[in-house]
Amino acid sequence: MSDKNLEQLRYLQAYPEQIQNQVRQLIAQDQLGEVLLRKYAGAHGIRTDKALYSYVQELKNRYMRNGEQISKVAFDSKIKVIQHALGQHTYISRVQGGKLKSKHEIRVASLFKYVPDEFLKMIVVHELAHLKEKEHNKAFYQLCAHMEPNYHQYELDLRLYLTLVEVSGQELWITGATGRETAA
Repeated sequence: MSDKNLEQLRYLQAYPEQIQNQVRQLIAQDQLGEVLLRKYAGAHGIRTDKALYSYVQELKNRYMRNGEQISKVAFDSKIKVIQHALGQHTYISRVQGGKLKSKHEIRVASLFKYVPDEFLKMIVVHELAHLKEKEHNKAFYQLCAHMEPNYHQYELDLRLYLTLVEVSGQELWITGATGRETAA
C-alpha cells in the first residue's frame, strides 16, 4: 500500500482524525493484527449457506418476529469489499394471482466465513435492519444497536481488520488443515 493510501485509510475516513492517527501508528509498529487477535481469538464455525440461514433466522426471530420472511441466505464470493459491499439485502416483488408477493434474500461476502462471530453478527444485524429500514438513517442504526448493543464497536473493529488486510494482505483467522482456527 502506498503512503498516500495509508494517509487516506479508506475504511476509516468517517472516523475522527485521532482514531486514524492511532491506526497509522499501530500499522507502522506492525501491531494492528496483534491488537485484533487479543480482542477476537478465533473465527466462528459457520461455513455453509444452510448454517448461515439458520443463524440469520435465529437472530431475526429473536429481534424481528414480525419482520418479512427471508427466502434465501448465502455466502457470496462475488460481493467485493473493494466495491464497499460486505453484504446485500435484496427483495423481489412478484404478482401471484391477485396478490403482490415479495421475497427477501441476504447475501454475505465470503470474507465473513473466516472472521470472529462478532463480525459476522454485525453484518447480519446490518442486513436484517434493512428489512425494516431501507436507508442508513438514525432509525436504521438504532435498530442495529437494539439487535447488537456493541454494533458500532464491532463495525469499527471490522474496519480495522479490512484496513489490515488491505495494508499487509494478512488475514488473521483462517482454517488450517486441522480444521482449527489459526492466526496467519
